[in-house]
Amino acid sequence: MYQYESVKLEKGMYHLTNKSFLQALEEADPSSQYSGSPLANLDAYERQLKRFDIHVSGSNCDKVEKFFTTTESAVLFPEFIRRAILQGMEDTFLPEIVALESKTNCSSYYGCDFSDSNSYTTTSAGNALPITSIIEAVSTTALLKYGRNIQATYEAIRQQRLNIYERILRRVGMRLAGSIAERAITVLKNVSNNTTKISVATANFNYNNLVALYGGFTSFKMKILLASPANIAKILTMSQMIEISSQNVNEIRMPFGTKLITCAQIDDNTILGLDSDFALEQIQNGDLVLETDKIIERQLDSITVSASMNFRPFIADATRQLGLT
Repeated sequence: MYQYESVKLEKGMYHLTNKSFLQALEEADPSSQYSGSPLANLDAYERQLKRFDIHVSGSNCDKVEKFFTTTESAVLFPEFIRRAILQGMEDTFLPEIVALESKTNCSSYYGCDFSDSNSYTTTSAGNALPITSIIEAVSTTALLKYGRNIQATYEAIRQQRLNIYERILRRVGMRLAGSIAERAITVLKNVSNNTTKISVATANFNYNNLVALYGGFTSFKMKILLASPANIAKILTMSQMIEISSQNVNEIRMPFGTKLITCAQIDDNTILGLDSDFALEQIQNGDLVLETDKIIERQLDSITVSASMNFRPFIADATRQLGLT
């Protein structure tokens, strides 16, 4: 008998300090012991789904009520909800523009400021070396709470197929991430307002303006171009883009390598270029918060899901802006 078949599932596994439910499961049933076995590609949670014969997708997909066959299998349902919402959040462009993620246990965050403006040149004997400074940020970044109240009774969803319910939850995650992404765009726009901003009349907007934006990056690379759907449509009709945009419909890059990302959260007067390795820091307090006990006990009239996070520019010069007037 495999070890995963004897793991004791309890709702208290969701409330361990500094440990997620999946981490608790992995500690009780390490994935490393399944190397080379038919279960090698499953994590500890997926092995529990197999244990209780719960199919969350495919032609044999089960209904929501399958999770509540036993008191132990019911413990798996909050993780199903969390994964579905997170999948929706990860389906957005947000993970592509975040350079790094920082965790905090507080409602505010002190980052660090990085100054590296002095030239990297030779230094004569006896003279001081140029300075690169890393200091604690002068101001804190306050975390903002994003969330949703999902109202649906157990009786309303118990007969729903899990793949349908999962798709609904993914949509909630996508909308939630869209709201969070709006804050990220505001941060990027504000910092690029303070750097060299290229302004051009909307009527005169052309490919040369995009090349100028690209050329404005000296110490960084313009890896991402963020623009509204309307402006992306204009870019795709430019003669320089027609041939290259037909090569890969899933990922469109400009001739100089920059990836185009359509962003509904950005206005039609702003186009942002950024080096996604250095532009934006995401600060988050913990994971998604769910009322797990209520879910396990089938008190599903109102499920709240929330996340506390914010953004700050990591290095200001890694973002530049093209303003259409």
